[in-house]
Amino acid sequence: MRRYVIFFLTAVGIFMIDQGLKDIFVDGYLRYGSCISLELHLNRGVAFSMFAFLGEWLKWIQALLIAGLFIFLYIEKFIVKYPVPTAVLAGAAVGNLYDRFIYGGVVDYIYWHCGFDFPVFNFADVMIDVSVASLLILWYIQDKRESQR
Repeated sequence: MRRYVIFFLTAVGIFMIDQGLKDIFVDGYLRYGSCISLELHLNRGVAFSMFAFLGEWLKWIQALLIAGLFIFLYIEKFIVKYPVPTAVLAGAAVGNLYDRFIYGGVVDYIYWHCGFDFPVFNFADVMIDVSVASLLILWYIQDKRESQR
């Protein structure tokens, strides 16, 4: 039960931080820098604006994919084994999905343009990357330990 509480509180915390940051940019915050600019962009697609042509269908497809992912994580006991990284993934994924339903696209605001233009991203995107990398590393370490027994 304790791990489920950790999961829930962490997921809610990540979601709240994500939405709080996005609110700052939706309310009009803007800052240009020589390498990184903080400016509002609405991404109607997924990574690199792919699948934007799906329009309103994209949010429903993404909702089904996220639900499927969390069913898998629950069945495979990832939530119990790794409550923090799965919670970070949950909070960030739900944060971006929430944007799709409220704003019609994901609120992105970090724009790297030093030497090359990198796609605009947000806190939730970073947290998704960190959580997936953490889960892969933890899964690999556990698999190594089990194979050495």
